[in-house]
Amino acid sequence: MDFVVYQYDQSFVVDSFREGEFDYVDAVSELEETQFFRYIGAHKILPKLAESYPSPRKKEEVPVWMYIASNLSMRLHGAHSFYSYPYVVRCGGMLNAFGPKVGHKAVHPETKDVTLSCEGFNDKNAYDRQTPCDQDFLRKFARSTLPAKLEHWFNHDVMGILKQHKAFDSEGIFLGDASYLFVPDNERYEGSVRMLFDEHNHPVEKGREKELTAVQQARCRWRRCYKLVSLIHTNRAGDFFLYAAVAVVSGKAHECPVLYRLVDDYVAAVGRGVMKRLILDRGFLDGEQIGRCKNEHGIDTLIPVKKSMDVYEDALGLMQGNQVRFETYEPPEPRPPVGPKPTRVPAPIRRRERKRQEKILQKKAAEAPAAPAPDKRLVCSEVAAVKGFRSWSSCPVPLSVIVNKEVYADKHEEVWMLLDTKEVARGACARDEYRLRTGIEERQRQLKCFLDLTNFKSRALSLVVNQVVFVALAYSLLQLYLRRIGRQELNRHTVPCIRRQLMPTHSVVILYYMNRFALMSLYEYTRLVLSLSEPARKKVLAKTEQLERDLAHELVLVRAP
Repeated sequence: MDFVVYQYDQSFVVDSFREGEFDYVDAVSELEETQFFRYIGAHKILPKLAESYPSPRKKEEVPVWMYIASNLSMRLHGAHSFYSYPYVVRCGGMLNAFGPKVGHKAVHPETKDVTLSCEGFNDKNAYDRQTPCDQDFLRKFARSTLPAKLEHWFNHDVMGILKQHKAFDSEGIFLGDASYLFVPDNERYEGSVRMLFDEHNHPVEKGREKELTAVQQARCRWRRCYKLVSLIHTNRAGDFFLYAAVAVVSGKAHECPVLYRLVDDYVAAVGRGVMKRLILDRGFLDGEQIGRCKNEHGIDTLIPVKKSMDVYEDALGLMQGNQVRFETYEPPEPRPPVGPKPTRVPAPIRRRERKRQEKILQKKAAEAPAAPAPDKRLVCSEVAAVKGFRSWSSCPVPLSVIVNKEVYADKHEEVWMLLDTKEVARGACARDEYRLRTGIEERQRQLKCFLDLTNFKSRALSLVVNQVVFVALAYSLLQLYLRRIGRQELNRHTVPCIRRQLMPTHSVVILYYMNRFALMSLYEYTRLVLSLSEPARKKVLAKTEQLERDLAHELVLVRAP
């Protein structure tokens, strides 16, 4: 079966129905997920993804677009076990977007339960299908796809498709990140390693555990993990975070060469000029690679400086010699909260909350130490920019150093610096851009906690990579869809909040005719039927009786789901 897109055409379908012409009628719960799949289908994103997918099969009995759509639907619902696929199909809205030829409701002949009846894509079914394809097919297809080819497909082919649909902002801001993916302590997880982590889930280097206190050592633990290196695209306002490239490597692999390889792959996929700004943390410090990104790709990199670097000592010497002019730094105003305004809080609830806060303050006062701690209140922040540094011998391009000074109430100061390959006039602008990098940490937390990114159901590396890639793809496509329908404010919400948008919005009657469909309420459909002319009414009645006879004999050999 070829990929079929049903176009929304209310007037055409309704006018045809008035003449007694229609293909199928059904009552459905309209879901936002249905609109999502209609969007990626109507804009030919889904068939393009299927065309470039590195299929492991020489003979494709089930089309690749159905495999990709099913995989995306599972990730949108936070379901990563392929055995949950029948549940996702029944409660989701994917099939509504592909029309009755892929799947429609039917009545179980014995239990009278309403289930799905799916035609399938081959003639090898010994039993009646209740899903478009079997969950075992999805699992075997995913397992057979080589991890390296799947990552290349996402990092290269998918990015080319997203560029065609203008998914990338003109400012070209990208963020690099490396994060650990923890798995159960089972050595059969292919490619995973066992490492020692402290209480903050930071790796403890070999030999350094002796430098920790007894309390800190007691809080360390051995954990098995992978490492996810990702390249994320956003804009200055942080309205979206699109995954531009991902790589799953061993937890002991250094993230620096992996990230710059992803940058090269991305530029090769979409061309020079799309990525203009790269914001990194100090784990990606590499003067040669930073200079190469500037000279070969035209990418300006913003990255923190380590105190052990010569460029840090040089800038610190200029500051101590009063050759650096600071200006007061004021962080940008926070964006107003998204969503409806809060309702008026009743007086009894306000009184209870006031008493609760008073008890909390009393408890904190009782637990406070006798000797007052030094005042750590931040009084002001200052920033300065110094251009033309060449102290980093491995970096072939001149650098700007953004010096940041935090002044506290107890008169002590803290200094930290940023490196920028762009000639910076005002340090405040570069510091504002670097604030975007902290947004990665929140997004990664959302994916790990709310989408269960690390809840791997299989120990095979191919299925681990499959889960990571399709979570990133579903997350990015959903954000692109929300931007296109004017709901980009939802991109700032947590994934469960976004998932609530996928739930049923209202029950409708859907009419299909000639690859077009129309939606109407039950009352609108009833009024339309009652207002038909006599010849049209007879044609609709005959067609309805024929559909009813077909459905009555559709499920003959049914297995329990």
